[in-house]
Amino acid sequence: MDQSIQVNINEVNQALERKDSLDVIKWAYKTYGDKLVYACSMGAEGMVLIDLISKVRPDAPVIFLDTDFHFSETYELIERVKERYPKLQLKLVKPELTPEEQAETYGDRLWERQPDLCCKLRKLVPLEKELAQYDAWMSGLRRDQSPTRKNTQFVNEDRRFGSTKICPLIHWTSEEIWMYIELHQLPYNDLHDKQYPSIGCEYCTRPVKEGEDERAGRWSNTSKTECGLHQ
Repeated sequence: MDQSIQVNINEVNQALERKDSLDVIKWAYKTYGDKLVYACSMGAEGMVLIDLISKVRPDAPVIFLDTDFHFSETYELIERVKERYPKLQLKLVKPELTPEEQAETYGDRLWERQPDLCCKLRKLVPLEKELAQYDAWMSGLRRDQSPTRKNTQFVNEDRRFGSTKICPLIHWTSEEIWMYIELHQLPYNDLHDKQYPSIGCEYCTRPVKEGEDERAGRWSNTSKTECGLHQ
């Protein structure tokens, strides 16, 4: 059986403290190699991170949680990403249940009645199974996205998935993300031009109003602020 790769997270974060995102990515692939996967949501941060990753590991494994409920614009973006980065090993990870099977088992419109359960079935369980093949995963989290993310480090213990989560973009602002996208002419989701700064499933995402938090459009009729991936 392969031995999982372990690191001292505090020591690593101290060593990386003054490094930039590309240095963090280089460290991650040097440390974990093929045992590292990037779980991409196809948001603006995701486009930046894919571009940075491509400079270090052009054939890196990348997974996208295809809940079957994403906007058509998101699926269109995936095709553009494949064209831009043909060596990237992009895999769409599906839930066990189709939308029809989920409705038969749990009733219609589960995302309205029990959004946590819907996220668990369509995101958390599929990701947990996928991450079991790896020792670490990468995420595009930024500290200023929401109060729940303000203490995120470059390298984090992920108790939820029994893994190590690496977040190279923690210090980036939204403005810096978009400056990079424009400078390098990266593909991005067309919904970002229609007041959707944070994009998830179609049924649980709305455009945000002026002055609102950038994640205010997610699960807006509930107290829910995260799908459960980042706890």
